[in-house]
Amino acid sequence: MEDWTEKYRPKSLDEIIGNERAITAFRNWASKWKKGEIPKRRAVILSGKPGTGKTSSALALANDFEWITIELNASDARNADIIKKVATSGALNETFDDFGRFIPSRSGGRKLIVLDEADNLYERIEKTGSGSDFSDKGGKKAIVETIKKTNQPIVLIVNDYYSLIKGSGAVLKQICALIKYYDVNSFQIVELLKNICRKEKILADIKLLQTIADRCKGDVRSAVNDLQSICLNRRQVDIQALDVLGYRNRDKIIFDALRDVFKTRNIQKINESISSVDIPPETFLLWVAENLPREYVDTNDLVKGYEALSKADLFFGRVFKRQYYGFWSYARDLMNGGVSTAKTHNYSNSNYYVPTWMKELTRSKPTRMLRDSVVNKIGAMCHNSDKKSREFLLPHFKYLFQNDMTFACKMKKRLDLSESEIKYILGDKYLHKLNYILQSSVKSDEKQVEIEVIKSKDPEKEEKKEIKQEVRQPSLFDF
Repeated sequence: MEDWTEKYRPKSLDEIIGNERAITAFRNWASKWKKGEIPKRRAVILSGKPGTGKTSSALALANDFEWITIELNASDARNADIIKKVATSGALNETFDDFGRFIPSRSGGRKLIVLDEADNLYERIEKTGSGSDFSDKGGKKAIVETIKKTNQPIVLIVNDYYSLIKGSGAVLKQICALIKYYDVNSFQIVELLKNICRKEKILADIKLLQTIADRCKGDVRSAVNDLQSICLNRRQVDIQALDVLGYRNRDKIIFDALRDVFKTRNIQKINESISSVDIPPETFLLWVAENLPREYVDTNDLVKGYEALSKADLFFGRVFKRQYYGFWSYARDLMNGGVSTAKTHNYSNSNYYVPTWMKELTRSKPTRMLRDSVVNKIGAMCHNSDKKSREFLLPHFKYLFQNDMTFACKMKKRLDLSESEIKYILGDKYLHKLNYILQSSVKSDEKQVEIEVIKSKDPEKEEKKEIKQEVRQPSLFDF
């Protein structure tokens, strides 16, 4: 059975769903090459999560502009010699069409050089028994040199931009244009799935398609793969068909990544596993820290593992403080490779757990929502930010509210506090005062109904009275 991701891969940029701005920027960059010009930035980096259309965009662009494609992916050896032999020679030389006719660059004849998964250049050194070199040694340096003197457009495709620009790849920030791809909207994915079902003559429940689109979290490739798995040997599918597929459990993917960190020493495999985990790297550090003492029974291994994690945490702190995300790559290497290589022998543990900190956050979410609601009201009344209100005003506000019933009743009415918010402010110790505050506020509302009507004063009479007072003859008593 033909793979639907290839069968329905877009043939034109107009068929790519989502990321309209990225597509426009990509087309504008390529149009300069098509006109015979050489842009200031001769290469472009397409960065984004898997399944957002990066590789499809490059191939569709080549098809739209009738360019020949030279592609190197992660399965190929991509060391300096291979890149110079394939990419550099292709980048410097002119091109021929499929019929052997010469097409000069000045008339728009180009070759599109595509380096897929360029962030997986680990500068590793591996040789086979025959002596053939299948490493990536010197790959980044050769790419930089190729881009600087290329006469043909070059596209680098990455999932992790910061892995590409670290080390010898830092210069790529200056010589390449960066185009970011984001998660595709679920509504657009549903329309694509409906179109595929129409062409395959499959009757599909719209709820099924919506569920697939929601679960894939912006990954078009995984959505199409899921649909194909469900529709295998079927002409009609409904929501019950999801039982065949099962749910793409994010936690299961995280556990697989943890298993790679703790059970292997293959840094490349570990990085590939973690790149498929849809959580921030600093969150994955919590998972590693939680399960490290359960895995490394040997005290020396445990100490080395925590040393690597502590250094990774320092880099994450610098990222937060300086907003320089280039430190992410160092933190990730320490967190993954440092922990992996800290062990001196293998362990038999196979049970991993969710971080306790995250469990506590989930458990305390209702309380934190009430706190934030109260803080927001206090901040609006006092014209303070939520942060200042939470740190400086809330503790004193709670103390006064718990010990001064007059203040509590006034604040209940002034801030329009709900019963749940009052319970939060009082806490368990002072919860017995809840009924008094609620009843007092009700009595206060009843009193407000009895409003005394005061006769309005005549402004003309008041004005005349003021004039008379002004012209009054002063008396001795005035002195």
